[in-house]
Amino acid sequence: MTELRGKTALVTGSVQGIGLAIAEALAGAGARIAVHGLADAAQAQAAVDALRAAGAPEARFFDADMRDVAAIEAMMDDINAWGGLDILVNNAGIQKTARLADLDTETWDAIIGVNLSGAFHTMRLALPKMAEKGYGRVINIASVHGIVASVAKAPYCASKFGLVGMSKVAALEYAAAGSKREGGITVNCIGPGWTETAIIEPQVEARAAQFDGDRDKGIADLLAEKQPSRRTSDPSEIGALALWLCAPVAHNVTGTVIPVDGGWTAQ
Repeated sequence: MTELRGKTALVTGSVQGIGLAIAEALAGAGARIAVHGLADAAQAQAAVDALRAAGAPEARFFDADMRDVAAIEAMMDDINAWGGLDILVNNAGIQKTARLADLDTETWDAIIGVNLSGAFHTMRLALPKMAEKGYGRVINIASVHGIVASVAKAPYCASKFGLVGMSKVAALEYAAAGSKREGGITVNCIGPGWTETAIIEPQVEARAAQFDGDRDKGIADLLAEKQPSRRTSDPSEIGALALWLCAPVAHNVTGTVIPVDGGWTAQ
Protein backbone atom coordinates (compact mmCIF):
# COMPACT_ATOMS: atom_id res chain seq x y z
CA MET A 1 0.00 0.00 0.00
CA THR A 2 1.25 3.47 -0.79
CA GLU A 3 2.61 5.21 2.30
CA LEU A 4 1.70 8.89 2.45
CA ARG A 5 2.33 9.74 6.08
CA GLY A 6 3.97 13.14 6.24
CA LYS A 7 2.46 14.17 2.89
CA THR A 8 -0.20 16.83 2.35
CA ALA A 9 -2.75 16.58 -0.45
CA LEU A 10 -5.14 19.18 -1.85
CA VAL A 11 -8.12 17.64 -3.61
CA THR A 12 -10.34 20.26 -5.20
CA GLY A 13 -14.03 19.49 -5.28
CA SER A 14 -13.62 16.93 -2.52
CA VAL A 15 -16.82 17.28 -0.52
CA GLN A 16 -18.59 14.63 -2.63
CA GLY A 17 -18.30 12.22 -5.54
CA ILE A 18 -14.99 11.39 -7.18
CA GLY A 19 -13.15 14.09 -5.24
CA LEU A 20 -14.23 12.76 -1.88
CA ALA A 21 -13.39 9.19 -2.92
CA ILE A 22 -9.88 10.25 -3.97
CA ALA A 23 -9.42 12.16 -0.73
CA GLU A 24 -10.54 9.10 1.24
CA ALA A 25 -8.02 6.90 -0.59
CA LEU A 26 -5.19 9.33 0.16
CA ALA A 27 -6.35 9.72 3.76
CA GLY A 28 -6.32 5.95 4.16
CA ALA A 29 -2.63 6.02 3.24
CA GLY A 30 -1.94 8.59 5.95
CA ALA A 31 -1.95 11.89 4.04
CA ARG A 32 -3.12 15.15 5.52
CA ILE A 33 -6.00 16.40 3.39
CA ALA A 34 -6.85 19.93 2.31
CA VAL A 35 -10.55 19.50 1.61
CA HIS A 36 -12.04 21.88 -0.93
CA GLY A 37 -15.41 22.74 -2.37
CA LEU A 38 -18.29 25.16 -2.42
CA ALA A 39 -20.29 23.71 0.45
CA ASP A 40 -22.29 24.79 3.46
CA ALA A 41 -20.85 24.34 6.93
CA ALA A 42 -22.56 20.99 7.52
CA GLN A 43 -21.40 19.46 4.23
CA ALA A 44 -17.86 20.73 4.75
CA GLN A 45 -17.70 19.32 8.27
CA ALA A 46 -19.12 15.99 7.11
CA ALA A 47 -16.34 15.68 4.53
CA VAL A 48 -13.65 16.60 7.07
CA ASP A 49 -15.04 14.07 9.55
CA ALA A 50 -15.19 11.35 6.88
CA LEU A 51 -11.56 11.92 5.95
CA ARG A 52 -10.38 11.85 9.55
CA ALA A 53 -12.30 8.61 9.99
CA ALA A 54 -10.63 7.26 6.83
CA GLY A 55 -7.20 7.84 8.36
CA ALA A 56 -6.14 11.42 7.68
CA PRO A 57 -4.09 12.71 10.64
CA GLU A 58 -5.43 16.17 9.80
CA ALA A 59 -8.10 17.52 7.49
CA ARG A 60 -9.00 21.15 6.90
CA PHE A 61 -11.65 22.73 4.67
CA PHE A 62 -11.01 25.44 2.07
CA ASP A 63 -13.76 27.14 0.06
CA ALA A 64 -11.93 29.00 -2.71
CA ASP A 65 -13.98 29.71 -5.84
CA MET A 66 -11.99 28.13 -8.68
CA ARG A 67 -13.03 30.98 -10.98
CA ASP A 68 -11.37 33.53 -8.68
CA VAL A 69 -7.59 33.79 -9.10
CA ALA A 70 -7.14 35.79 -5.89
CA ALA A 71 -9.10 33.20 -3.92
CA ILE A 72 -6.97 30.38 -5.35
CA GLU A 73 -3.77 32.24 -4.52
CA ALA A 74 -4.97 32.85 -0.96
CA MET A 75 -5.87 29.18 -0.55
CA MET A 76 -2.47 28.05 -1.81
CA ASP A 77 -0.75 30.49 0.56
CA ASP A 78 -2.78 29.07 3.45
CA ILE A 79 -1.83 25.51 2.51
CA ASN A 80 1.85 26.49 2.30
CA ALA A 81 1.59 28.00 5.77
CA TRP A 82 -0.08 24.76 6.93
CA GLY A 83 2.98 22.80 5.87
CA GLY A 84 3.17 22.82 2.09
CA LEU A 85 1.71 20.68 -0.65
CA ASP A 86 2.98 17.34 -1.93
CA ILE A 87 -0.01 16.08 -3.90
CA LEU A 88 -2.41 18.16 -5.96
CA VAL A 89 -5.59 16.64 -7.37
CA ASN A 90 -7.57 18.99 -9.60
CA ASN A 91 -11.01 17.44 -9.51
CA ALA A 92 -13.37 20.42 -9.23
CA GLY A 93 -15.52 20.62 -12.32
CA ILE A 94 -18.85 21.77 -13.68
CA GLN A 95 -20.79 20.83 -16.79
CA LYS A 96 -23.80 22.03 -18.74
CA THR A 97 -25.03 20.32 -21.88
CA ALA A 98 -26.21 22.51 -24.75
CA ARG A 99 -25.49 22.78 -28.45
CA LEU A 100 -23.14 25.51 -29.62
CA ALA A 101 -25.92 27.70 -30.98
CA ASP A 102 -27.68 27.63 -27.63
CA LEU A 103 -24.69 28.33 -25.38
CA ASP A 104 -24.21 31.69 -23.72
CA THR A 105 -20.87 33.29 -22.92
CA GLU A 106 -21.48 33.12 -19.17
CA THR A 107 -21.74 29.31 -19.31
CA TRP A 108 -18.60 29.07 -21.47
CA ASP A 109 -16.60 31.31 -19.12
CA ALA A 110 -17.74 29.45 -16.00
CA ILE A 111 -16.90 25.98 -17.31
CA ILE A 112 -13.50 27.01 -18.70
CA GLY A 113 -12.81 28.97 -15.52
CA VAL A 114 -13.47 26.12 -13.10
CA ASN A 115 -12.34 23.12 -15.15
CA LEU A 116 -9.25 24.54 -16.85
CA SER A 117 -8.10 27.92 -15.57
CA GLY A 118 -8.54 26.90 -11.94
CA ALA A 119 -6.27 23.90 -12.51
CA PHE A 120 -3.71 26.12 -14.25
CA HIS A 121 -3.50 28.40 -11.23
CA THR A 122 -3.11 25.61 -8.67
CA MET A 123 -0.46 23.93 -10.84
CA ARG A 124 1.60 27.08 -11.45
CA LEU A 125 1.68 27.72 -7.72
CA ALA A 126 2.29 24.13 -6.58
CA LEU A 127 4.79 22.68 -9.05
CA PRO A 128 7.82 24.88 -8.33
CA LYS A 129 7.64 24.05 -4.63
CA MET A 130 7.22 20.34 -5.40
CA ALA A 131 10.35 20.51 -7.53
CA GLU A 132 12.29 21.98 -4.61
CA LYS A 133 11.32 18.96 -2.50
CA GLY A 134 12.06 16.40 -5.22
CA TYR A 135 8.65 14.76 -4.83
CA GLY A 136 5.31 15.88 -6.14
CA ARG A 137 2.21 14.47 -7.74
CA VAL A 138 -0.32 16.35 -9.84
CA ILE A 139 -3.35 14.31 -10.82
CA ASN A 140 -5.88 16.11 -12.98
CA ILE A 141 -9.30 14.56 -13.27
CA ALA A 142 -10.08 14.99 -16.94
CA SER A 143 -12.70 12.78 -18.58
CA VAL A 144 -13.19 10.65 -21.63
CA HIS A 145 -14.21 14.03 -23.00
CA GLY A 146 -10.58 15.05 -22.79
CA ILE A 147 -9.89 12.35 -25.40
CA VAL A 148 -13.04 12.16 -27.53
CA ALA A 149 -15.96 14.52 -28.09
CA SER A 150 -19.73 14.34 -27.71
CA VAL A 151 -22.43 16.63 -29.01
CA ALA A 152 -23.77 19.37 -26.75
CA LYS A 153 -20.59 19.47 -24.67
CA ALA A 154 -18.43 22.10 -26.38
CA PRO A 155 -17.19 23.99 -23.28
CA TYR A 156 -16.78 20.81 -21.25
CA CYS A 157 -14.78 19.08 -23.99
CA ALA A 158 -12.73 22.23 -24.58
CA SER A 159 -11.87 22.41 -20.89
CA LYS A 160 -10.96 18.73 -20.61
CA PHE A 161 -8.97 18.59 -23.85
CA GLY A 162 -7.16 21.67 -22.58
CA LEU A 163 -6.52 20.06 -19.21
CA VAL A 164 -4.95 17.03 -20.89
CA GLY A 165 -2.75 19.22 -23.06
CA MET A 166 -1.67 21.43 -20.18
CA SER A 167 -0.84 18.35 -18.10
CA LYS A 168 1.42 16.99 -20.83
CA VAL A 169 3.29 20.29 -21.01
CA ALA A 170 3.74 20.39 -17.23
CA ALA A 171 4.90 16.77 -17.22
CA LEU A 172 7.60 17.59 -19.74
CA GLU A 173 8.70 20.71 -17.90
CA TYR A 174 9.13 18.86 -14.60
CA ALA A 175 10.12 15.40 -15.86
CA ALA A 176 13.76 15.72 -14.73
CA ALA A 177 12.98 17.19 -11.31
CA GLY A 178 13.71 15.05 -8.28
CA SER A 179 15.05 11.51 -8.46
CA LYS A 180 13.97 7.89 -8.36
CA ARG A 181 14.80 7.79 -4.67
CA GLU A 182 12.81 10.93 -3.88
CA GLY A 183 9.96 9.94 -6.18
CA GLY A 184 10.23 12.71 -8.75
CA ILE A 185 7.52 15.00 -10.05
CA THR A 186 4.75 13.52 -12.17
CA VAL A 187 1.72 15.08 -13.83
CA ASN A 188 -1.04 12.82 -15.10
CA CYS A 189 -4.70 12.83 -15.98
CA ILE A 190 -7.37 10.29 -15.16
CA GLY A 191 -10.20 10.11 -17.70
CA PRO A 192 -13.33 8.64 -16.15
CA GLY A 193 -16.18 7.47 -18.32
CA TRP A 194 -19.66 6.97 -16.85
CA THR A 195 -19.15 7.15 -13.09
CA GLU A 196 -21.83 7.19 -10.40
CA THR A 197 -21.69 10.88 -9.45
CA ALA A 198 -24.06 13.81 -9.22
CA ILE A 199 -22.68 15.42 -12.40
CA ILE A 200 -24.27 12.73 -14.62
CA GLU A 201 -27.65 12.86 -12.89
CA PRO A 202 -29.31 15.29 -15.34
CA GLN A 203 -28.38 13.01 -18.26
CA VAL A 204 -29.54 9.91 -16.38
CA GLU A 205 -32.85 11.54 -15.52
CA ALA A 206 -33.40 12.73 -19.08
CA ARG A 207 -32.74 9.25 -20.47
CA ALA A 208 -34.82 7.55 -17.76
CA ALA A 209 -37.75 9.75 -18.76
CA GLN A 210 -37.74 7.94 -22.11
CA PHE A 211 -38.40 4.70 -20.20
CA ASP A 212 -41.23 5.93 -17.95
CA GLY A 213 -38.75 7.00 -15.27
CA ASP A 214 -36.96 3.64 -15.05
CA ARG A 215 -33.47 4.67 -13.88
CA ASP A 216 -31.82 1.31 -14.54
CA LYS A 217 -33.07 1.23 -18.12
CA GLY A 218 -31.99 4.83 -18.59
CA ILE A 219 -28.45 4.08 -17.39
CA ALA A 220 -28.24 0.95 -19.54
CA ASP A 221 -29.36 2.91 -22.59
CA LEU A 222 -26.80 5.64 -21.94
CA LEU A 223 -23.93 3.20 -21.52
CA ALA A 224 -24.91 1.08 -24.51
CA GLU A 225 -24.17 4.06 -26.75
CA LYS A 226 -20.58 4.58 -25.68
CA GLN A 227 -19.26 2.43 -22.83
CA PRO A 228 -18.84 -1.16 -24.11
CA SER A 229 -18.61 -2.68 -20.64
CA ARG A 230 -22.10 -1.28 -19.91
CA ARG A 231 -20.94 -0.92 -16.32
CA THR A 232 -20.55 2.36 -14.49
CA SER A 233 -17.48 2.96 -12.35
CA ASP A 234 -17.62 3.64 -8.64
CA PRO A 235 -15.77 6.76 -7.43
CA SER A 236 -13.65 4.57 -5.15
CA GLU A 237 -12.12 2.97 -8.25
CA ILE A 238 -10.85 6.37 -9.36
CA GLY A 239 -9.52 6.90 -5.84
CA ALA A 240 -7.55 3.64 -5.99
CA LEU A 241 -5.89 4.67 -9.26
CA ALA A 242 -5.04 8.12 -7.91
CA LEU A 243 -3.44 6.53 -4.87
CA TRP A 244 -1.28 4.27 -7.04
CA LEU A 245 -0.10 7.26 -9.07
CA CYS A 246 1.21 8.76 -5.83
CA ALA A 247 3.46 5.75 -5.15
CA PRO A 248 7.23 5.95 -5.68
CA VAL A 249 6.99 3.11 -8.24
CA ALA A 250 4.96 5.48 -10.44
CA HIS A 251 7.88 7.91 -10.79
CA ASN A 252 8.15 7.26 -14.55
CA VAL A 253 4.42 7.43 -15.23
CA THR A 254 4.00 11.03 -16.33
CA GLY A 255 2.31 12.96 -19.10
CA THR A 256 -0.39 10.33 -19.50
CA VAL A 257 -4.15 10.27 -19.52
CA ILE A 258 -5.45 7.00 -18.12
CA PRO A 259 -9.03 6.21 -19.15
CA VAL A 260 -11.37 4.41 -16.75
CA ASP A 261 -14.12 4.08 -19.29
CA GLY A 262 -15.03 0.45 -19.99
CA GLY A 263 -13.51 0.62 -23.45
CA TRP A 264 -15.22 3.86 -24.56
CA THR A 265 -12.07 5.48 -25.98
CA ALA A 266 -10.75 2.18 -27.40
CA GLN A 267 -13.39 2.28 -30.14
